[in-house]
Amino acid sequence: MNAKHSTLIGKLSLLVVAMFAFGYALVPLYDVFCDITGINGKTASEPVSAEAAIIDTSREITIEFIARPNQQMPWIFKPEVRRMRVHPGEIHIMNYLAENPTGRAIVGQAVPSVSPGQAALFFHKIECFCFTQQYLAGGNDMLMPLQFYVDPALPAQFSTITLSYTLYDVTSQWQDSGQDIATEFGE
Repeated sequence: MNAKHSTLIGKLSLLVVAMFAFGYALVPLYDVFCDITGINGKTASEPVSAEAAIIDTSREITIEFIARPNQQMPWIFKPEVRRMRVHPGEIHIMNYLAENPTGRAIVGQAVPSVSPGQAALFFHKIECFCFTQQYLAGGNDMLMPLQFYVDPALPAQFSTITLSYTLYDVTSQWQDSGQDIATEFGE
């Protein structure tokens, strides 16, 4: 093999390593980008405190609620109401209904998304079932509360915010860990 081929192979190998490193770093970089810009509708994964915000009664925002189980999740999952009009700064409680029609216990995890994505920075969850995994025995149902408010600093261009939850079956994570699901969730 001549020197030109060795140099080319070295450069191509280096390129492959650089591409792999870039791909590996892309996920955390994307998360940082979404946090800074509010794009992708990611909401906080931890509760915020209920600040004594001044309620903006001159303005109403429509909040739309969407809920859907992932294809592998057999639960029935829906909001109690599909749409609500709120004043920025007001604290509201809204419930989602989950029903497990199977004969086995299932652990679910809800993942939220807000649209438009920039509005996610102004949609604050005080309490949310999405902060923790939810256990539901077979044949049972439960109400899962969401307590929230819309920050009065929400730009005037936003008149509607859509909050969407996708519910995933995470039971296998518990089973794979060797823990007894019913004992862990206090049943």
